[in-house]
Amino acid sequence: MTSSATRGWYDITLVMKQGMHNLVLDPVKPKIYRLHEHELGSPVTITMLEILTHTGTHVDCPLHFIARGSTVTDMPLDATVGLTRVIEIRNPEIITPEELEPYDIKRGERILCKTRNSPTVYEAKEWVEDYVYLSESAAHYLAQKHIRLFGLDAITVGNYRDEGSIHATHRALLEAGIYILEGCALADVPPGNYELICLPLRILNADASPVRAILRPVS
Repeated sequence: MTSSATRGWYDITLVMKQGMHNLVLDPVKPKIYRLHEHELGSPVTITMLEILTHTGTHVDCPLHFIARGSTVTDMPLDATVGLTRVIEIRNPEIITPEELEPYDIKRGERILCKTRNSPTVYEAKEWVEDYVYLSESAAHYLAQKHIRLFGLDAITVGNYRDEGSIHATHRALLEAGIYILEGCALADVPPGNYELICLPLRILNADASPVRAILRPVS
């Protein structure tokens, strides 16, 4: 769920909570629970997180699929902060180069794709198998455009049914130095130009990190 904040900001971050979605290929489910709580007699309330770095809205760094690739602590801040374009994808199954071409994507852009995934996929109570994902050819198309960031309203950019798709899409982007923002909650966000503020946790040598991501419209 997204929300409009003061002065027109949109929060595109998935809420982290017990029972939240995770990629079904992940080895463990997220655990988010109260370790201590006032109501149970504790003098303090403390919440415990046992999660993968790919939980909820998160950014993937090259190390995720590239041996000795750069990490979260290597990531330039402007990779995920700055002018960003939200584009709407009409194809109900897959993102193709043909659908991206009319947007005249430029070098250095940050691109977030809004699909029919928003909000049905990430607000569903159970894992949704049928989601819109990035084709391998579209990933290579974006790599050739030398964009800065690619984001999608799904927990992964590839087709989880096909391990080859997961690897090929991630590698095409990450090898080109494109950071990947997965799990974007774009239901309330109209297509257009925005200022993005999105920062990962500073986890030493991590392959990915959860983020808080917000957008503000720009003219």
